[in-house]
Amino acid sequence: MPGLLSDILAWVAIATFVAGVVANRRDRELARRVMAAAWVLFAIFWLQLIPHFTLVHKSYIEGILTIAAVPASLYAGWLLYSGRDTLFVLSRAVAAMGLVYLPFETIPALTLFGATVPAPRGILMESVAAQTNFLIESLGYSTTMIRGDEGYLNTFLWMQGSHRIEIAVVLACTGLGSIAIFAGLITAVDAPVRRKFRALAIAVPIIYALNLLRTTFITISVGKQYFQIFVDEVLFLFGSSDPYLVSFFISDRIISQVLAVVALIGITYLVVREVPELLTVIEDILYMVTGEEYDLHSELGFDGPNDRRA
Repeated sequence: MPGLLSDILAWVAIATFVAGVVANRRDRELARRVMAAAWVLFAIFWLQLIPHFTLVHKSYIEGILTIAAVPASLYAGWLLYSGRDTLFVLSRAVAAMGLVYLPFETIPALTLFGATVPAPRGILMESVAAQTNFLIESLGYSTTMIRGDEGYLNTFLWMQGSHRIEIAVVLACTGLGSIAIFAGLITAVDAPVRRKFRALAIAVPIIYALNLLRTTFITISVGKQYFQIFVDEVLFLFGSSDPYLVSFFISDRIISQVLAVVALIGITYLVVREVPELLTVIEDILYMVTGEEYDLHSELGFDGPNDRRA
């Protein structure tokens, strides 16, 4: 996230979702109003992130999704407020996603009783970087790991002649975001705990392993400059003037992000096989996009009841 404002907005929005979850145990109508307010705050959170993903991060896919998240959040809040109770499930999922993701994003290193407790984000980034380095070396490549701008050992140094190329494993490169999404969705639905654990056991390892392959692919591609094609066109497309970034834009912003969408669809299918109750969330999303009701349990032939209860 760009800074303190994003962190504060994120925690306020997630805290409001959590408050709605607690309220729903006693007063459904109070919970409805609290959750609707949480969706408005969530829309504001995504709104202030648009410049970061479109202008700074230069990601077309993430930029489009961030822009779409603003009206989608407002619409979800309106539908929930108007009586679409199935959206309580998606609201609970967002609360759980935030509780998984935000500690890694916002909690700094702490000093307790003279001992330093490292920031969760630093531990995760350094772990993913070390595992990526192991895969890079296993493939016969050699690079140097150095400390990045935040002081973590999460950056790879490659040399192209006298030119330094540094590729850092940041929090967005750890797979945590996708893991938080699936963890939130799985824990939010009304399903037996055993099936939830099986679904998590499918989603989390697959996401983590695929992400390591992604970081390895990007790091090698950029470090060795393997995708220096259509240089002028790619630089124009991403608004950059540094030719050494072309391999990064192609390997990360184009190839990896497209493949990530495909992989997430496949993982969703595997998870839904274990927890078909998740189809309720997908039905709600399809309704918000198309305005039409869907019965995916019947259409896709999944076993289990089409439970519309929240």
